[in-house]
Amino acid sequence: MNIPNKITVSRILLIPLFLIIMLAPFDWGQMNFLGANLPVTHFVGALIFIIASSTDWIDGHYARKYNLVTNMGKFLDPLADKLLVSAALIVLVELNDVYAPSWIVIIIISREFAVTGLRLLLAGEGEVVAANMLGKIKTWTQIIAISSILLHNFIFVLIPFRFDIVSLWVALFFTVWSGWDYFAKNSHILKNSK
Repeated sequence: MNIPNKITVSRILLIPLFLIIMLAPFDWGQMNFLGANLPVTHFVGALIFIIASSTDWIDGHYARKYNLVTNMGKFLDPLADKLLVSAALIVLVELNDVYAPSWIVIIIISREFAVTGLRLLLAGEGEVVAANMLGKIKTWTQIIAISSILLHNFIFVLIPFRFDIVSLWVALFFTVWSGWDYFAKNSHILKNSK
């Protein structure tokens, strides 16, 4: 396994740590900034999520720079993204539906399952498709939305609107658009599959 793929695996391995911090009954107190309150556990969970998310850029950059792009990486990288984002969204629903409405989470996770299924069909036909730019935008809008929600809009308290809510709607838009685009560009596999 090359270094970019090891970095991708590290993203997957950070998910259980994120879950423990967010869901275990730790009481580490609250942080306060200009009237915005944030549980310390959510701050630590957000840091873990942001660190794990940043490995997405690191592994891709390293793989392209040193010509280490592999079929395993093309499969593992989007899978790691989907696992991390899905875990974080489900945690947000469990904590409180106000953080992330369940219907939005269902749409996002459904898109991820559908695209993964299409990827498996393509792989069965010998095609391995790396994420395109729209898919990368989708992933980063999801990461920004989840980070801002985990931080309770803490760092955006001076913005005159709820950045966390707006960013979640932007992530939903790009999730649906990129899913539609992925199926439209690969519809041949659905028409030709037996």
